[in-house]
Amino acid sequence: MFQRGARFIFSRASSTAAAPAKNCNKKLYAGAASVVGASGAAAYMTQQRPDKTLCDDLTAGLTGAAAGMILGGLGGYYFTSSTLSPKVEKYEKYWPRKCMMLFGAPGAGKGTQGPRIVDELGIPQLSTGDMLRGAVAAGTPTGKKAKDVMARGELVSDDIVVGIIEERIKDPDCATGFILDGFPRNLEQAKALDAMLAKTGDTVSKVLAFEVDAQLLEERICGRWMDKASGRSYHVKFAPPKTMKLGPDGKPIAGTMKDDISGDALFQRPDDTAEALKKRLKEYEDKTVPILKYYGPRGVVKMINGGQDIKKVWSDVSTSLV
Repeated sequence: MFQRGARFIFSRASSTAAAPAKNCNKKLYAGAASVVGASGAAAYMTQQRPDKTLCDDLTAGLTGAAAGMILGGLGGYYFTSSTLSPKVEKYEKYWPRKCMMLFGAPGAGKGTQGPRIVDELGIPQLSTGDMLRGAVAAGTPTGKKAKDVMARGELVSDDIVVGIIEERIKDPDCATGFILDGFPRNLEQAKALDAMLAKTGDTVSKVLAFEVDAQLLEERICGRWMDKASGRSYHVKFAPPKTMKLGPDGKPIAGTMKDDISGDALFQRPDDTAEALKKRLKEYEDKTVPILKYYGPRGVVKMINGGQDIKKVWSDVSTSLV
């Protein structure tokens, strides 16, 4: 049920609570400063000045009030820009808020680009496995259902997973969006997820699909080695461990593959083989690619060449975020 292959980034595209907040702070500070300016002008207008007539005082007062509001407004905007500019600029840059999906076969680059998108947009990444464990531990209504199902040794159904996601995205850290990792993996799951998001006016607004040649994918996948304790990843060609030595066949000698820091033996995942990759690519084509066609008519799908230099890939990704 919890399969790898796709990561999704969602944000509340139609949430009206956050939209006014974008300008609310500016208007609040500008308005406050304007009131101060106008108040000062009013005080000036009420001063007793024996050398001026009431008409003169009124004219000067109104002029001062107008100037006060203009200067106050400018001051308020300056105050907001100078104190809140990092957040305001990022908010304005990525408004309307994004609801994104990351697609790609194993080794296409989702694991590399996903965290960078998280940093750029400032939204959390949510794993279905982590959410399931969290819901069960917290004893949420859907978590209790999941616990009963797992206690019977059964797979957790799609509707339970969608319910857990629905509970999780109500948390404050998901107010401006979230990345959903590992779900959905087929068209039925995508439709169920869309129906759930529609309840709060959310929808997928952009899909990034990473395309990489199958031969390059095999090179990336079959060359990966992992440190079990830390999760550190190495690659025979792109990031070899310092201890690696090659045999007569040009392949790494397993006994020499050790973690640079701990010295522990590295391992390869059982599905990081050419044969396993073929099966995973077939499953991806049959079950996951149709989701691209499902979202295609909405005009939100953007293809990314994941076989390029990593800097160029990020350049294309970051451009698509705006």
